[in-house]
This record gives sequence, structure tokens and C-alpha cells, in this order.
Amino acid sequence: MLTCDHPVPPDRYNERVDEHLRSTSFYHVAQIGVVQCQKTLVNALVERWHPDTHTFHLPVGECAVTLEDVAMIFGLPTDGLPVTGMTLSSFEALEAECLHQFGVTPRKLDYRGSGIKLTWLRNLKERLQLTDENSIHVYVKCHIMLLIGTIFFGDKSGASVHWKFLPLLSDFASIG
Repeated sequence: MLTCDHPVPPDRYNERVDEHLRSTSFYHVAQIGVVQCQKTLVNALVERWHPDTHTFHLPVGECAVTLEDVAMIFGLPTDGLPVTGMTLSSFEALEAECLHQFGVTPRKLDYRGSGIKLTWLRNLKERLQLTDENSIHVYVKCHIMLLIGTIFFGDKSGASVHWKFLPLLSDFASIG
């Protein structure tokens, strides 16, 4: 597997939530570390990428990254229903969803467009006291949103995660 330093490395989590993180199927993603970037290797792959076919053209043949490859790397199941959801962009809807999921709402400066700032999620996660099942669930949801914003759907800024993923975390038992 080839990865490169991301502007925001994956967050560590409190070991006390291990069992809960495993039950969501995000445990293996949480174990991914940041590997030092090897510029020559990355440049070689970039030069061999053909956007028209979405494949790498290597001396041994053509290579495509498949959903099965991603499932093996991240340890996530790919069977079952597709992951879909509505995309709303109103601040009121974001506030309502955050209140429902986390018990608190972000201020207007804690979101950016349709995204929640990762700093807000990190601060919320760090402030949580893991005293009961609900606080542990909120902690794990914050951690999963951080993984989505850094590992899965991170952008160049590394500053926010789209909040359309929040409703998918509503039922803790069915996150996986």
C-alpha cells in the first residue's frame, strides 16, 4: 500500500473505546498510520496514470484499483446496501443533525460550506468524558467523522468533512 503524508495525520483514539470501534467496522481504518512519502515512487505512479482508463500502465501490464482492493486495505465490508444519503446545505439542518448526534451544535465559524471543521470535531472528542455508553458512542462517532475527513474523503485543505455523512451514524448498532 502506498500512502503519503497527509496534511492532517489520522487521529489516535482512547484505547477504552476499542470494542465500540470494532463493532462499527472502522477499527482497521483507525489503525492506518502515515507512511513517509517517497516522492520518486509517487512521481513514477503519477506518470503512469491514464485518466481516460483510470488505470496505471506499468511495464508488467495495466493495473486498476478496485473496490475489492480498497476493502482489503481498509478492512471494510463491501456487501450489503449502498451508502447513500441526502445532501442538505443549510446551517439549520447541520445544527439539528449535530445536536441529534453529538448533543451540541457547532457555531457558524465551526463549519465551512457544507462541511464541519475537523478542529471542531477534534475539540469535541478531546473534551468528552468517557463515563457512560452515550459519551462513548459520541466519541466514536467523532472519531469516525475524523477518519472520513482525513483518510477516506480528505481534501487538500484537510480542514473539514462534509456533514452528509452524519445521518449515516444515527443508529450506532448499524454503522458497520
